[in-house]
Amino acid sequence: MKRYVVCGVSNRAISMFIAPMIYRFAVHCQLVGLLDIDAKRFDVCAERIPETKAIPTYENHQFEFMVQEEKPDVVIVSGRDDTHVEYILEALSLNLDVIVEKPLATTAEDSERIVKAEQQSKGKVIVTFNYRYSPYHLKIKELLLEGKIGKITSVDLNWYIDTFHGSSYFQRWNRLRERSGGLSIHKSSHHFDLVSWWLDQRPLQVFAYGDRFYYGDNSEYNPAKEDGRFCGTCQVRQRCTYYTRWNSRSNSQEVQDDHISMNKRSRDGYSNYRPDQCIYDSEINIEDAYTATVKYDRGAILSYSINFSLPYEGYRLAINGTKGRIETMEYHAPSRVPFPTPRQTIDYFPLFGAKETIHVVEREGGHGGGDPVIQEDLFLGEDPHRPYDVLSGSEDGAYAVATGEAVWKSATLNQPINVDDILTINLRDVHQK
Repeated sequence: MKRYVVCGVSNRAISMFIAPMIYRFAVHCQLVGLLDIDAKRFDVCAERIPETKAIPTYENHQFEFMVQEEKPDVVIVSGRDDTHVEYILEALSLNLDVIVEKPLATTAEDSERIVKAEQQSKGKVIVTFNYRYSPYHLKIKELLLEGKIGKITSVDLNWYIDTFHGSSYFQRWNRLRERSGGLSIHKSSHHFDLVSWWLDQRPLQVFAYGDRFYYGDNSEYNPAKEDGRFCGTCQVRQRCTYYTRWNSRSNSQEVQDDHISMNKRSRDGYSNYRPDQCIYDSEINIEDAYTATVKYDRGAILSYSINFSLPYEGYRLAINGTKGRIETMEYHAPSRVPFPTPRQTIDYFPLFGAKETIHVVEREGGHGGGDPVIQEDLFLGEDPHRPYDVLSGSEDGAYAVATGEAVWKSATLNQPINVDDILTINLRDVHQK
């Protein structure tokens, strides 16, 4: 049985790590400590999971003291993105294993620091890229490994975030680049990792455009030019399309999302932080739409886009190769879509021959059924019968962050960005050593 501590008792930490350790993996895991900057989060956790009431709690500056007292084997880092790096480095300096919620860090520089620290430590870093574990994404990986489309030439990936989910990033801390790295890192690193894993290739160069179209004080939807408003007390909220669409009495109990708690008591249970900040504040300094082209080290090319205010949520994917093409489309949150949505399938088109449609066995759980499976790998060990690797490490996390940073820098500077100029060490060589 391993001993675990959690740094950052976020909503995600409770659902992704704490609850599974208490209810699914108690024979193999012992939760021995919780650390957070806000003591009220411990109360929210205890309300949702009464078994955690007896778990020792620590303030954010008491990491080393917590380790000395509780003697954990593994540190789970799941707080605000910009807090990841210091807890990871402290844990590695004490030769402890680390599980970190994506992204690994908010900058390529900090990601590189983590990779170097891991090389000097007995500890190991795991990044929880759970999109890899979706049944559809696993099946696509298997089709590619089977050589169904031959040598991969190009990938088209268009990701859609709807108004409910997309606006939430601009109500919370994510809206500040210094805390999240921007959405090309906080969100898109998920997608860049997924593509790199499918391709088994590393990104070399990025060219991108990005802008803010929907949010911030210049938005055409802004009902009044005034900073510092909150949805819960805003005097003009009934003139705000985003508020009235998702917070009317008829909708508030129906909206479902993997990431956002609709429980008002949970959302209000924090000190000095409100997740209902106005999406039109002038302090917002991140983009809400990107398009990018990424060149990989063995010749593949990615055409990528993401938009954070669309009528529905999901993605379209096509992977092209010398022997054929794979396509799929997902509607991620059917409960929020005001029209019938088809069930996801994978279509395989050989270069010469008939189309095949593949129906994948779905699973329950967050992130398309990926969360429960990655939890098994985290807390029980990787499946020894799986013929390929899925669980990701620090070098995967670093490349994903660097790709996202390159997107932002390219969009800002209007020029191609070489990933090697952002990551000054060759992470693949470091990992092999």
